[in-house]
Amino acid sequence: MPEILAQKPSAIVLADIGRLPEAVYEPLQAWIAQGGTLIRFAGPRLAAAPVGDPLVPVILRQGERELGGALSWAEPQPLADFPKFGPFAGMPRPDGVLIKRQVLAEPTPDLAERTWASLADGTPLVTVRESGAGRTVLFHVSAEATWSDLPISGEFVEMLRRVVQLSRAGTAAANADPAARATLAPFRLLTERGALTADTANARPLDLGEARPTSATFDNPPGLYGTEDGFAALNLLPAGAELKPLKVDAALAVAREPLAGTAALPLKPILLTLAFALLVIDSLVVLFMGGAFSRLPRRTATASVVALACLALFAPGDRASADDAKPGDAVILERLDNTHLAYVVTGEAEVDQLSEDGLRGLTDFLTYRTTLEPAPPVGLDISSDELSFYPIIFWPISATAPMPSAAAISRIDAYMRAGGTVLFDTRDQFSALGDESGPSANGERLQAILANIDIPPLEPVPSDHVLTRSFYLLTNFPGRYTGSPLWVEARQEARTSNSGVASTGDGVSPILITGNDLLGAWAIDANGASVLPTVPPDEMQREMSFRSGVNIMMYMLTGNYKADQVHVPALLERLGQ
Repeated sequence: MPEILAQKPSAIVLADIGRLPEAVYEPLQAWIAQGGTLIRFAGPRLAAAPVGDPLVPVILRQGERELGGALSWAEPQPLADFPKFGPFAGMPRPDGVLIKRQVLAEPTPDLAERTWASLADGTPLVTVRESGAGRTVLFHVSAEATWSDLPISGEFVEMLRRVVQLSRAGTAAANADPAARATLAPFRLLTERGALTADTANARPLDLGEARPTSATFDNPPGLYGTEDGFAALNLLPAGAELKPLKVDAALAVAREPLAGTAALPLKPILLTLAFALLVIDSLVVLFMGGAFSRLPRRTATASVVALACLALFAPGDRASADDAKPGDAVILERLDNTHLAYVVTGEAEVDQLSEDGLRGLTDFLTYRTTLEPAPPVGLDISSDELSFYPIIFWPISATAPMPSAAAISRIDAYMRAGGTVLFDTRDQFSALGDESGPSANGERLQAILANIDIPPLEPVPSDHVLTRSFYLLTNFPGRYTGSPLWVEARQEARTSNSGVASTGDGVSPILITGNDLLGAWAIDANGASVLPTVPPDEMQREMSFRSGVNIMMYMLTGNYKADQVHVPALLERLGQ
C-alpha cells in the first residue's frame, strides 16, 4: 500500500479485504482527505471483519444476508431506481440484474443520504462517506459474479467510471509535490453561450502543478480538461469572484485599435527559397550517384572515411546479455528445479530442527507412496526470502520464539493473497485438553500473528471437502495428537449446495490451522526412525498423520480436481453408499 500511495493514484480499489495492517489506515485516510476515492467491495472476508473499520462508509452487520436458497425466505432482489442526488443519476435501472447475497448496513439517520444505489426492498447496495476532499465508496456485493449479476452487466462499468470521475486525488497530490507535475489535455470547452463543445481550438493543456490557474486564461479557456474517463473543470472566474459594472468617467480614456493582422510577416518568399535550395541539393546527390563526378580525385577515400566515421559514431558499446547471472539467481534456479516443502524458521533451534526433520519425513513418504518426488525441504526467513516458489508453507507456532515483524507478516499476507497457503500448527492439542480457561500460549501467539492478516471465515474441514479424498479417504487429520480439527476457509456456496459428496470449493484454502503437531508426527532422524512418539502411542495414528500430509500436498497441487463429478461414482462405491 505505501508503494501504491507513492504513485499518487486518483482511486484505489479493495476487493473483499476485511482487515488491513494498522500502519496502513492513517496514510490511507490522509490520501482520502486530499481527494482520493477508495472503492471497496464486500465478500466473505469483509462480512466476517470486526465492526468499527474506519475505512467503511457505514456501520456493517457481521455476516452476510443470503437471498434465495434452501435456508432463506427472501428471493434474489433486483435494483431500485437510482436516486437523483448521486453520481448514478440519469442511468437507467439495470434490467436482469439480481442480487443473491450482500452485507447489510445498520440503520442510521443519515443512511438514506449516504446511499447511492439500493435494492428493490430498500437495503443499500452502494454507500458513501465524504472525508475531506475525498470519499469512501462501498459496494455491498462482491466484485465478481458469485454474489450478484451486477459485475457482468454493462451498467457495472458505467457505475465504476462515474465513481472514479469524482476523484481529485491526482490534482491534490500534484499541488502538494511540485516535482510531480502533470497536465490534462483540453476535453470540452465552453462557448460564448455557455455550452460545452469538442472544438478545443488553440487551448493548451492544463498544468496541474503549482502554476495551475485558478480561473480561465487566454491559454486555458474555461471548460473541462482530461478525457471521458476523468476530467477537471476550469471555471471562467475564480472562486468568490464578483461581477461589477465598468465605471466610465472623463478621466478614463478608451481607445479603439484594429486587429494586428496587417503586421503579419509573409513566409511565402522564404519557403520558396528553401524549396529551391532543397531541389538543387537533391539534383547534386542524383548526379553524384550517377557517376557524373567520377573523375574527381580521392572520391573513394573520402567516402570511405565518411562511412567509417558514421560507423564509429553509431557503433553500440558493451551490452549486457539478458542471461547474465545476477546475485541470488543460483539459489532461485535451484529451488525452481523441483517441488520443495518449506517451513518458517522461528529462531528456536529445537523447533526449526524438528520442522526440517518433519518435512524430510513427509518428503520420503510422498516419494514412496506417490508419484510426487519433492526435493529436500527448505527453511524460510519470511522477512527476506522469496515465498512464491512454494505451494504451501508450514509454520509451527512457538510462544517463546521472537514475534515476527509487521513487514514479515505483511509478506505472508501478500503470499496468501497471491494463491499460496500457510499451515499454522499451534502444537497445543495435548496441553489444551481439559483446559477451558482460554487459548494456550501458542494459541495467543497465533492470534497476535493473525491480528493484521486479512483471513477469510474458517470452518472445520467438512466431511465432503476435497481434503478428505484428494488421495486417501480420511475422516480426520491427526498428528502427534488427535482431536484438534483442521480449519480451512469456509465454503460460502456450500450452504445452498445439494450435492452429497462433490465439493464446490473454488481453488484451495489460503490458510490451514491445526493443533495436532503434524511436523512432530512426521519427524524422522538420519536412520528413518521416528523422533517423537504419538500421544497416545499408536503407530496407526502416525500412519494416518502421514496420509493427512499426503492429502494436504495433493490438495495444494491439484486444487478442487477431486471435486469433479466424474469421481463421484467411484467415491460412493469406495464409501459403501
